[in-house]
Amino acid sequence: MDVNNVKAPRCRCLFGTDGVRDIANRGSMTPEMALRLGRAYVLFLIQRGTPRPRIVVGRDTRRSGKMLESALIAGMMSAGADVVLLGVIPTPGVSYGVLFFKAQGGAVISASHNPPEYNGIKFLSAAGQKLKDSEELEIEDYLGDDLIDDWRPSGASIGEMTSEEGFSMMYADHVLQVLDADRLTGMKIVFDCADGAASAVIPLITKKLECRSLIIGAEPDGLNINEKNGVMHMETLSEAVKLNDADIGIAYDGDADRVLIVDRNGRVINGDIVLWVLARWLQREGILGSGVVATVMSNGILESHLRKEGIQVFRCAVGDRYVLDMMKSTASGLGGEQSGHIIIDHFVRTGDGLCTGFAFLRACHELGELPETLVDRFSAFPQKLTNISVADREKVMQDSSLKNAIDAANSDLNGSGRVFLRPSGTEPLIRLLVECNDAKKLQLLTEKFTQMIRAV
Repeated sequence: MDVNNVKAPRCRCLFGTDGVRDIANRGSMTPEMALRLGRAYVLFLIQRGTPRPRIVVGRDTRRSGKMLESALIAGMMSAGADVVLLGVIPTPGVSYGVLFFKAQGGAVISASHNPPEYNGIKFLSAAGQKLKDSEELEIEDYLGDDLIDDWRPSGASIGEMTSEEGFSMMYADHVLQVLDADRLTGMKIVFDCADGAASAVIPLITKKLECRSLIIGAEPDGLNINEKNGVMHMETLSEAVKLNDADIGIAYDGDADRVLIVDRNGRVINGDIVLWVLARWLQREGILGSGVVATVMSNGILESHLRKEGIQVFRCAVGDRYVLDMMKSTASGLGGEQSGHIIIDHFVRTGDGLCTGFAFLRACHELGELPETLVDRFSAFPQKLTNISVADREKVMQDSSLKNAIDAANSDLNGSGRVFLRPSGTEPLIRLLVECNDAKKLQLLTEKFTQMIRAV
């Protein structure tokens, strides 16, 4: 498949690639908007045949979380939904909660990897999965419909709320089912919780592990999520692993749906390498399905390695929802992103950093892999990702001169690399990816296209 021809879905006005997201208490992430989103989501569920939906709600550790949580559940209850409140818990914990409580939907208040001042709201289906683009567009339509203000249940028809903040222990037990804890005997592992939602679960898990563990980034104060640790600052985990002579390190993002690994030498094992290991393990277990789904951002060497194992790779647009859609359409049992969003269909319904990290450890053990050898053996093509601030993402993406220059560059590379652009779904950025087996040419192309993008 020509990865440069993979098309992302059309833009939405409010929803991005991972729900609604903005600086908290401003723009599209005010309490007023949270309340209306809650009502719109309930109307969406009611119109689909659920007269009194049950919705599971969780959040990460941001200071604005409680404010938006209060507004969101008020909107849901005022529209006639019953709410199950989980408190601080990873996004995949909410996904598991939707199934556990047999709910009709779920909502997560989190801005994932974004800085502390941001927050967001994303909705889940009855299957515990992120909604499709078309479904989010339906919710947007309700925001502009008179029904959202006219729909006023009263008396016993008003929704109720129950608190299940102890559910984190049940989710921790669910995660541990992925791993035979005895396999970690003697290992020393550093966990970096990014001062986010993982800090509510990892301490529960480590108490049951047969290994020595060190937890960092687990003192959230509402203002430090993702700030100097987690997947956005892998140097923190790298240093901790080397300083403590650990065997491996595992880092999460703010809502713990992403994971990246650090080997004992402090080198990052990214999502592509995790997919390479997991694919071979799942194939051996007979549960891989038709292949592996990777996004247009994954390194070309991943396909080369998996092709040797007889494993097919399917490419899709960036975003774990698109990974999941492609997994369904191709009957693939594994999919993910270089950034660490990984979905293992046999174990989870959405990206789950905790389950993925432990599945990786199990896969390495059963395949006889030494994690400290993986980076060298993977031998990724040199690749550089540059985030470029722009005023108008759509204008850049539609610029004909830029398009023609990229086409010419890819023709010249002739399979030895590629140039790829995509707009960020949550920030005013264009992401420029240059991949080339010639490091000097990679730098020249990066500089050339960075200048062109800024000039548009």
